[in-house]
Amino acid sequence: MKVQGWMFILTGAFFAAADVVYWFWSKEVTGTTAMAISVGLAFMIGYYLLFTARRIGDQPEDDKEAEISDGAGELGFFSPHSWWPLFVCLSAALTFFGFVIGWWLFIIGVFAVIMSTIGFVFQYYRGHFSH
Repeated sequence: MKVQGWMFILTGAFFAAADVVYWFWSKEVTGTTAMAISVGLAFMIGYYLLFTARRIGDQPEDDKEAEISDGAGELGFFSPHSWWPLFVCLSAALTFFGFVIGWWLFIIGVFAVIMSTIGFVFQYYRGHFSH
């Protein structure tokens, strides 16, 4: 994680230099602000990765002598048959559509997002697949 953290820090430094050049060249406020936000986000992600790497120790990607098999192992649990992501996306689309059409549809969409997110999070707590 240290390599990724330093890559983001260096990317943020590059964005900062490009932002200064952009400001002096164009004097345009919107683009300068957007690039400044990119600088902040790159530094924030880089700091998080370096902080996490210091907390959890060396990872296989930090070792120059590591092999690909050193990083093997369980990456996490991914649901092979869940329909809930589809419902979350559909309800988010309904919410954004309601933002365009009217507040009443937006409120219905927000309620649908909340309910489908709850279903997505708690899908393995009840029913046939509960543990």
